[in-house]
Amino acid sequence: MASHSDLVPAAELASRGSMRFPNESDSYRRARTALLAEEIELRRHIERVAEMRRALPAGGEVIGDYRFEGEQGSVDLAGLFGDKQTLVVYSFMFGPQRERPCPMCTSLLGAWNGEARDIMQRVAFAVVARSPLDRLLAFKRERGWRDLPLYSDLNGNYSRDYYGMAEDGSDIPAFIVFTRRDGHIRLFWAGEMDGNTMDPGQDPRGAPDLMPLWTILDATPEGRDPHWYPKLDYPS
Repeated sequence: MASHSDLVPAAELASRGSMRFPNESDSYRRARTALLAEEIELRRHIERVAEMRRALPAGGEVIGDYRFEGEQGSVDLAGLFGDKQTLVVYSFMFGPQRERPCPMCTSLLGAWNGEARDIMQRVAFAVVARSPLDRLLAFKRERGWRDLPLYSDLNGNYSRDYYGMAEDGSDIPAFIVFTRRDGHIRLFWAGEMDGNTMDPGQDPRGAPDLMPLWTILDATPEGRDPHWYPKLDYPS
């Protein structure tokens, strides 16, 4: 990314925009151009944050006894990498104490199922939950998830160490990125926003927000409702 000093001011860049829509008023265009400047600033801020993330020093080395079972058999964390040097792991809230999995996780994973093959061209990807594998695969078939790689956390160690489980044994969603360099597996980055870092009037969520659902709703006048969440099923 160009240095901040090399960039045209966002307001000037927004004023160059040429899109106009039928029957829009002058007041709408003025407000929309001001918003466009803020959207440009947001785009630039996202790039700056991503640059800071890539520049993180090496995280803690992974040395725990982590064992998983997937559709191709048992594997350790190193085995989840396959032939890749980076591994993305999502902790799915579907522990053995649950009758049904978390609807929010299910909504997110439903969207990622369509992206899984693309993601795995660049990095390794695994969805980990504490339920037995046969239970996970039954739900995978129910949802029609063709490409999501699901794994059962066999001894629970991974979920305990990497925030897929609370102290009381309940599930927590977690998004973790690991790297494998020079024979060493290390934490690269993990989402660390939780209820302690939420802003007033908002439901707890991280940044970047991983859910395409919210990206779409944020572009609507209804926006997000902090009291509404996806469901596993809807009436026909």
